[in-house]
Amino acid sequence: MRLAVWLAIATSLFSGTAVVDELQADLQARRMRLASSLDVGTMFVAWSSPRQVYSADVDHPYRQDSNMLYLTGISQPETILVLMPGNQKSREILFVTQPNATREHWTGHMLTKEEAAAGSGIATVFFTSQFDAFVTAIFNREPFGQPRYKETTDFDPFFDAVSRGTAKLSLLFGVRPGPHEPLTPPYEFARLARDRFVGVTIADATSTVASLRQVKTEFEQRVLERSLEISSEAQITGMREAAPGKFEYQVQAAIERVYRAYGATWSYPSIVGSGPNATTLHYQASTRQMDQGELLLVDAAADFQGMSGDITRTYPVSGTFTAVQKDIYTLVLAAQDAAFAAAEAGNLTSTIEHASEDVIKAGLLKLGLITDASSDQFRTWYTHGICHWIGLDVHDVGDYKRPLQPGMAFTIEPGLYIRPAALDQLPDTPENQTFKAKVAPAVERYKNIGVRIEDSVLLTSAGPKRLSSKVPRTVEEIERLMRTRTAQTQ
Repeated sequence: MRLAVWLAIATSLFSGTAVVDELQADLQARRMRLASSLDVGTMFVAWSSPRQVYSADVDHPYRQDSNMLYLTGISQPETILVLMPGNQKSREILFVTQPNATREHWTGHMLTKEEAAAGSGIATVFFTSQFDAFVTAIFNREPFGQPRYKETTDFDPFFDAVSRGTAKLSLLFGVRPGPHEPLTPPYEFARLARDRFVGVTIADATSTVASLRQVKTEFEQRVLERSLEISSEAQITGMREAAPGKFEYQVQAAIERVYRAYGATWSYPSIVGSGPNATTLHYQASTRQMDQGELLLVDAAADFQGMSGDITRTYPVSGTFTAVQKDIYTLVLAAQDAAFAAAEAGNLTSTIEHASEDVIKAGLLKLGLITDASSDQFRTWYTHGICHWIGLDVHDVGDYKRPLQPGMAFTIEPGLYIRPAALDQLPDTPENQTFKAKVAPAVERYKNIGVRIEDSVLLTSAGPKRLSSKVPRTVEEIERLMRTRTAQTQ
């Protein structure tokens, strides 16, 4: 998205032009926190995401690298960020693609240097085509660029580090590619640097930036809350759309229409699964026609200005839970309530996970779906973890061994999926044969019921804040909304 459009939308949604200055100040503060973790003789480099081909000569809609968004706010491809904390003046340098009238005719406006500087708060901006020359000059201890640099000592601390053999290149390597996988720009750059810049140490800044992103700034928290407000309205709209005889894609369309109405898009492909499809974790076809008496599981949330939450609701298409559906639903709800109670500063996400598991085990034993609450039998039906970080990515970066603290944002999403086929996947042992025989009546009773309840949580100084609280969650709240929907269509 063009930066000017981003700023216009942000201003309209957050009331007042001061948001533009607040964004720039927040971006600058993020870069300063990163720079403070780097040695004086370090050059940090980050690249934008490449374009991704959808088919033939058609690209996917462009999505900027999350680390680049976090540090610059620039959503344009072919962008490079350089941080040199030891410089006297030019500690932040941005490289953007040179505008080209012919190219803009086909693909739209490209940022000028002035626009890139205004949006990111980075004063020193060059064109991406100059990056190689810039790096070559700096590692040869030569001033780069316009004549004004030749009479300054701006880069001297880094030049000194190069001379001493203590200079560092700090890059965001991310996931390590396999031996035969193509190298990403950081890996390719590191390979070339090792061949050309003798005595330079290569360092990985991935965990450092991830640690910074794990605790959201006040500005990020506001954007995330707005993202969840849009997502919540979309989920409620989907609930009102669902009805026997309609197709899953009609619910999906209603949800995603709300995103677009607020200048957002989906943060992940929507999951809209009815009946047995609710037991498939990442079902995405959305082609099935919904029947009377079935549950519909909807896992969908918006990406608003790069910030993503995550919401799942499961509800009866006909408007009222059956007795067996209510058995499973109330158990998942109780597990989520227990998890909320454990979401305290100082705890780990594993504490939240265990609180939910204890409730699930006891409940499944009572329903006859397991025979031993002290074993891992519950994993037959309870198949995934319930916490992941959210933020610039719906599965955001972060250390799960780090104690919770205010500013962290995560999901709580217990789920039960009663798939008879899950029993067939168990190893054929005497113990499992006994287990399958004993739980068979309960599996027949609850088969093809899938229930997941997911909320996005922001930990504040006052405790956990459920950002998706506007979406009906309890049996009573859901049935009340569904009754209102039914009355409006009559």
